[in-house]
Amino acid sequence: MPATDGTPATGPTSTTVNDIRDAAHPLHATGDLDPLLAHIGDARHVLIGEASHGTSEFYRWRAELTRRLIAEDGFSFVAVEGDWPDCHRVHLAVTRTGQQPVGPIEALRAYRRWPTWMWANEEVAEFVRWLRRYNDEYAGGAPAGFHGMDVYSLWDSLFAIQDYAREYAPDALEAAQRAYECFEPYREDPHTYAWAGATLPDGCRADVVALLANLRAQDGRDTTPAGALTEQFVAEQNAAVVAEAERYYRTVVRGGGESWNVRDHHMVDTYDRLLRAYGPQAKGVIWAHNTHLGDARFTDMAASGMVNVGQLMRQRHGPDGVVLVGMGTHRGTVTAADRWEAPARTLDVPPARDGSVEAEVHGALGDHGDSLFVFSDPAEQPRDSWLRRVYGHRAIGVVYDPAREHRGNYVPSVLGRRYDAFLYLDRTSALHPLRPADQRTGEKEAYPTGV
Repeated sequence: MPATDGTPATGPTSTTVNDIRDAAHPLHATGDLDPLLAHIGDARHVLIGEASHGTSEFYRWRAELTRRLIAEDGFSFVAVEGDWPDCHRVHLAVTRTGQQPVGPIEALRAYRRWPTWMWANEEVAEFVRWLRRYNDEYAGGAPAGFHGMDVYSLWDSLFAIQDYAREYAPDALEAAQRAYECFEPYREDPHTYAWAGATLPDGCRADVVALLANLRAQDGRDTTPAGALTEQFVAEQNAAVVAEAERYYRTVVRGGGESWNVRDHHMVDTYDRLLRAYGPQAKGVIWAHNTHLGDARFTDMAASGMVNVGQLMRQRHGPDGVVLVGMGTHRGTVTAADRWEAPARTLDVPPARDGSVEAEVHGALGDHGDSLFVFSDPAEQPRDSWLRRVYGHRAIGVVYDPAREHRGNYVPSVLGRRYDAFLYLDRTSALHPLRPADQRTGEKEAYPTGV
């Protein structure tokens, strides 16, 4: 572990049990989120995590908190651990903008990249339906948006740039075509490109950089609105995705934490670009896995030189302006695959491992202990507090093997430093995909970590 000021957990004690019980706010209805809303206060950046990409209750509670942030506190947009082009279709649907607006559910069904169930599911569908209704009824200002921050959509983003250049920026078309021709021999397989990049260190980098510079030089040519954004902003974001995807895939083959860091820096850079586009008073919500949103400095990730979105957000925007919310479960079921590119299945999640955060909270609260924990300032937490101890904290990816659960899937963490609040949901159930997951080669969400 890094210098987290954490002490190893030594098992449950009566003091720990009492501390957990005293800190727990029962969590059953939307009004039970009030202590968390009060804690958020004037913070402009709220990051809401999940312990898996396939748990219904995580998605539903995250959506409920986000609805309240948008409707009651005027938050401007949601940025998710998803591809920019796919999520932009949803954005156009919930804001009723674009040349060929579609319904939000149709936009979700258009997600093609495995694992489609991460976003094409009934829980997200319920939220985007609400977001479209909210935007339809909202009287003033820009509509609340829905955007992707991830790095995987190399080819989809290239195609979108070509379409933009043909319609709005013919001077950039040649640069877009050169970039596409550089990647074309790899047949939309980024991993083939990654392995080629190991022997051709420059790869397509020069063409990608030239494309991004060319698009930025088009400033002022397009004022066509796309929600709160212009078409030029969307094109530049696609170019930024291509640039960072190219870098990401060349670092993946080297192993280690470098590719993870490229990806999480890109997500925060994307969020910051959105924040500027929405204006000086904008406020944003981020949805992603706990491993991205809980501050990496208070996990074993730091010892490997890895950073994450939560850490970078605190460093860029200050701890008082950022609220990190994690989630966890003791047992239940989850939607996941048993291998890469396999169809989604409903898998059992066994009771949490002894010595984990989830086992400790379950032991204190019992079988019906769904609870919200809002943490005090770390400086005010007693040195012997359970919030300052190192516990394993469950993390399930899109590929999951319950039989190996007790040999992995736990991130050593100091809970009271990693997050500002924690939603504990004792027994959870599998997410509901809108349709069976496609088996498709090419770029994959959450590759290679599954989160």
